Amino acid sequence: MDADQDKIGRAKEAWRESVYERATDRFPERKQRFETSSGIPQETIETPADVDIDYLEDLGFPGAYPFTRGVQPTMYRARFWTMRQYAGYASAEESNARYRYLLEEGQTGLSVAFDLPTQLGYDADDPLSIGEVGRVGVSISSLEDMQRLFKEIPLDKVSTSMTINAPAAILWAMYIAVARSQGVEPRALRGTIQNDILKEYVARGTYIFPPRPSMRLITDTFRYGADEVPRWNPISISGYHIREAGSTAVQEVAFTLANGIAYVQAALDAGLDVDDFAPRLSFFFAAHSNFLEEIAKFRAARRLWARIMRERFSADDYRSWRLRFHTQTAGSTLTAQQPMNNIVRVTLQALAAILGGTQSLHTNSMDEALWLPTEESVRLALRTQQILAHESGVADVVDPLGGAYAVERLTNAVEQQVLAYLDQIDELGGAAAAVEQGYMQAEIADAAYQAQLAIEQGDQVIVGVNDYLEEEDELQIEQLKVDPSVERRQHERLAALRAGRDSETVSACLSRIEAAARKPDASLMPLFIAALEADCTLGEICGVLRRVWGEHQPNVTI
Repeated sequence: MDADQDKIGRAKEAWRESVYERATDRFPERKQRFETSSGIPQETIETPADVDIDYLEDLGFPGAYPFTRGVQPTMYRARFWTMRQYAGYASAEESNARYRYLLEEGQTGLSVAFDLPTQLGYDADDPLSIGEVGRVGVSISSLEDMQRLFKEIPLDKVSTSMTINAPAAILWAMYIAVARSQGVEPRALRGTIQNDILKEYVARGTYIFPPRPSMRLITDTFRYGADEVPRWNPISISGYHIREAGSTAVQEVAFTLANGIAYVQAALDAGLDVDDFAPRLSFFFAAHSNFLEEIAKFRAARRLWARIMRERFSADDYRSWRLRFHTQTAGSTLTAQQPMNNIVRVTLQALAAILGGTQSLHTNSMDEALWLPTEESVRLALRTQQILAHESGVADVVDPLGGAYAVERLTNAVEQQVLAYLDQIDELGGAAAAVEQGYMQAEIADAAYQAQLAIEQGDQVIVGVNDYLEEEDELQIEQLKVDPSVERRQHERLAALRAGRDSETVSACLSRIEAAARKPDASLMPLFIAALEADCTLGEICGVLRRVWGEHQPNVTI
């Protein structure tokens, strides 16, 4: 500690004894633990003496290593974050109408939600799809469905994010085929596929294949993207679902970066050069309501990833060091009780994401704890972003909370706790081994239990749930309902598709995919595109891969 810091430290102690303690004698502090969701203590007040930072080494400047203050020099002074609203339900036509509506309302990027059968690689008419078609997202079984989904939406003009994991390569192939049918070259396409299978084994559960072939599919998309679709992000490494499963903010960053390390290593093992694919890696985080911790979390994640890529993987391209991320406000924090309160929660969380330097943002709708959001609630969620962008002033300064003593101390604390987790995961053999041993799952389960216990014991107040209760009136909020006839129409369309296609061509395409799947180094993406253009379905392609690779069976003893 230098002389100035020592002087500040002594002055702080004198202030505490002469001013603060006298005040708390009269007005005692609230009887609670002042700490973040990760258990990081929140001090009464922070000073320069409490924060150990080397400005140039630890913070630097926006758009420069270690990117703590942002991945772009100008951040939102040049262009606002991409405003996305995660949407998709029922049929491709209905979802297309919602997308066009949102674009007309000022949304700047699309974000596609697929139904459960699509996420698990089943066609809409598969017996396992009964009752789930179009329920939690749009039903997509064929290239025709994807063409309906993006009808009259020029794919060279929009950025599209697709939340799809196990069959991500196949859905991406559909998107590329749709673009080709529009006359759009793949090199012009911008967007992201989630494609993060490790977090499915840890937190979400929509996996199909075992880890090894799943990782092969991911590295195949890395290679194809680098060669053919260079503006596309071939993976969105997701902490969001880890957080939604109950993790702390520190665990969210630690397990996400550990998974990212595993994907980079798998690509290197497959013979790719790190700077050929790393600039297009992207991330996906949640924004919760512990405002300062969330901002610190994003800043720490950027700094950690920059150092990991430069020091661990020897990346030379500065673009490989940048952690670019999408944020979604926290669905798990929304309440069915007093749902209008969710508007405030979402606004607070969105502001944390913006102050944390997100590249794109989805704001949840107030009614999502009850049902699929209506157009009115989605519009209000989008307006929340637009008001923050145009009226709050927070987008006018790059990293406006940089240098705030409390934020910088929290950034350091998050970073140190994440590093401890990364060391532990390395000792276990890496992220895949940690998943197989149930380490991440157990850590998340324990954190979720502790959080729920705090709510039940009243240590954590959730307004309208365990305090400030009201006698609930009948809700006067419109409900969006999915027409049951959607499933029947999808069955009819698939039957017509199969009846009208060239069965010999279909069989030949599926045979080529099967043969390539048996060869570890064969590229599958071009075969997927050709098969889809020949009217093979999602379920048929996934069925071939299931026969070759099998299905993942979780360790039930975990």
